[in-house]
Amino acid sequence: MRRMAILSSLALVLLAATVHPALAQLSPSATWATHALNEYQVFPNITYVTATNYESKLDIYKRRDATGPQPTLIFIHGGGWVGGSKEQSVLSIFPWLEMGWNVVNVEYRLGRVAVAPAAVEDCLCALRFVAAQAKTYNIDVNRLVVTGESAGGHLALTTGMIPESAGLDNQCPGAPLPKVAAIIDWYGIADVNDLLEGPNRKTYAVAWLGSLPNRDEIARRVSPLTYVRPGLPPVLAIQGDADPTVPYQHSVRLTEALTKAGVPNQLVTVPGGKHGGFTREERTHIYTVIREFLAKNGLGAT
Repeated sequence: MRRMAILSSLALVLLAATVHPALAQLSPSATWATHALNEYQVFPNITYVTATNYESKLDIYKRRDATGPQPTLIFIHGGGWVGGSKEQSVLSIFPWLEMGWNVVNVEYRLGRVAVAPAAVEDCLCALRFVAAQAKTYNIDVNRLVVTGESAGGHLALTTGMIPESAGLDNQCPGAPLPKVAAIIDWYGIADVNDLLEGPNRKTYAVAWLGSLPNRDEIARRVSPLTYVRPGLPPVLAIQGDADPTVPYQHSVRLTEALTKAGVPNQLVTVPGGKHGGFTREERTHIYTVIREFLAKNGLGAT
């Protein structure tokens, strides 16, 4: 609630800045934010799939000042698959709005609603929904980038890597799943099995898998490392090498496997970095790398 109050206050300040001449002297970032209020149309809480009696929703941020298909980011929030919300992560999409991208902010069934692989299934359905509604929201299906933080990083990877043949999109049949243009993984889990037992055991992973009799099999089905193969979209992984929540070796193992398979990839290591919470300078560097990565893969500024 406190986070939402802060965001509400921020919105009110920005709104006030657009109507009071006394607040005209704004910083460049604040000036951009006031323009963003007019440059984007928000479509909140659109139901994209209903499963286990739960309506999974997403928000779409569509540019008002652009016509025709636009590059679009699909953002997936973190929280260990058992917590978090799309609203709590809204600040993470601001850099992409500043870059002029459309943004889709996705929620999914958390562990208290449905255990694994529900979250993976939902995000694949969100991808299919975005493609099906591309004309309505000026989305370029050839320039879809999927990203997320922590569990959201894992879900970004599975959304961009899992093929239809895996059968994890069966709850939302329709047109073929589009191929995403790139994946940007912020300290996501690459090997779910690794977090269920042994020295890397994590309570959030155990909670997400619950007491499923085929827990290990499901964990393999939802692990990005299971789906490494030639032809995948380029992957940019970002992680601190002192991350206490997701082992740093997950990013190392993933990028090594991608390299072996011939998939373009890059690992941005934050020396001494924890699980997010990077400094301003570190984030500035990361977004510089992201822009270069996008440009290198034909997804630069429009």
